[in-house]
Amino acid sequence: MGSESDVLTRLAIFPLPDVVLFPGTVLPLHVFEPRYVEMTRDVVAGTRHLAIVRLRRGYQTDYHGRPPIYPVAGYGEVIACQELPGDRFAIAVRGTGRIRVDRELPAERSYREVVATLLPDHPVDEDAVAMGRAQLVAVCERIAQGLGSEGDGLRELVRGEDNTARLTLVLASALVRDPDDRQAMLETRTPATRVDRLLDHASQVLATIGDAPRSPN
Repeated sequence: MGSESDVLTRLAIFPLPDVVLFPGTVLPLHVFEPRYVEMTRDVVAGTRHLAIVRLRRGYQTDYHGRPPIYPVAGYGEVIACQELPGDRFAIAVRGTGRIRVDRELPAERSYREVVATLLPDHPVDEDAVAMGRAQLVAVCERIAQGLGSEGDGLRELVRGEDNTARLTLVLASALVRDPDDRQAMLETRTPATRVDRLLDHASQVLATIGDAPRSPN
């Protein structure tokens, strides 16, 4: 496998309507369309890296061609791949970063490939975001209480990540459901801004489930 810069000079993309891959998360996918079956075979035999890009509205009119995509996408590694009967695959992609699509390469294969640039987060001052992070963690705990035993996964996410930038990305994946909001969160490279936006989202989630813990039964 080549270096990251080599990978990004010819990166396979998997365009999907409302799917956003966040760094630090794992996305399971069922691959069945012939061009993406070919892509999966090539990716697994090569770099094992691809980008999950979101299709823009109106993609249906040119779905089998090259419909427009959002230029910022999640980039990751295929960490599991199982071939299924009927020329299909079940794969799991672990998000490792965020990329900007710089240009699309000429069509040499049935699937699309791009030249991309890695977009890291802006530096975060942990002291400056400490209060906002504490508020976010507290709201997440109240959500977990409201979910009962189903909230254990959320607790594990919060307790398992000390880095605020990474925490906000995994929480965005867990808490933000609207595809447009998820895309906007992915494109936000300032962790402090993500903390503020996640506080709003988490408060909305809390309001929908109620603040009181569920009965164990």
